[in-house]
Amino acid sequence: MIEFIKMHGLGNDYVYMDAINQNIENRNELAKKVSDRHFGIGSDGLILICKSNIADFRMQMFNSDGTEAEMCGNGIRCVGKFVYDNGLTNKKNLRIETLAGIKELELITKNEKVEEVKVDMGEPILEPERIPVVSEESPVKNLKLNLLDKNLKFTCVSMGNPHAITIIDEDVDKFDVEKYGKVAEINEVFPKRTNVEFINIIDKNKIKMRVWERGAGETLACGTGACASTVASFLNGYTDRNITVELLGGSLKIEWNKDNNHIYMTGPATSVFKGFYDEKV
Repeated sequence: MIEFIKMHGLGNDYVYMDAINQNIENRNELAKKVSDRHFGIGSDGLILICKSNIADFRMQMFNSDGTEAEMCGNGIRCVGKFVYDNGLTNKKNLRIETLAGIKELELITKNEKVEEVKVDMGEPILEPERIPVVSEESPVKNLKLNLLDKNLKFTCVSMGNPHAITIIDEDVDKFDVEKYGKVAEINEVFPKRTNVEFINIIDKNKIKMRVWERGAGETLACGTGACASTVASFLNGYTDRNITVELLGGSLKIEWNKDNNHIYMTGPATSVFKGFYDEKV
């Protein structure tokens, strides 16, 4: 049996497992089974806490379809809470290795439990070949895609994983994210597929966002997507560098620091329940 903790960041929920003190095999298949909301635990994916030779811990993340992903902003906040609350560390400043590089976390505690986490998400990637996206424009701010019955314009950003952001005039709460998101995700201009963000500009300090996540579908929140959307909103002249991103699951505070070009994300991390998973995979 494998011990796990179900956690979420603004409703973006994952199954978390300690892969340092437990032997976890067949990880891609395990991710698909535990993520199933009818026959498994139910989640947007699986996140493993592993040993690292270059940081305090390594985060290994799988989408609900079993594919491994580079990074998850909501997920890494929960990794910080997992390792601190469960005694794997007593440090409140951590370095976490991911496929998108090493991320630095500041743990904000209350009654000796992590309540919020501030994450240095690093610098946004704007070069099309590094995102990746097929475009001769750099940065990519005017990527026009014909998606079924709509022609939408996208700004493309990578936060270690690819994002395509479109600012829509329609009420994003009523927008058919699944219909257009699943088509945009697999468009041929995205060699590694993409996460897709649909946003409304509220004012210079706030946007509203819904997200279609690559390999997972629509989720209640996406930390890297909130960061990428902040970059896109500023690049297009709609917002300031320091904004609130309102998602279906709650809000994140995002700052794109002018001095070092790094993006800082602050938001909650929540434990839901612990359990044991004993199905063979």
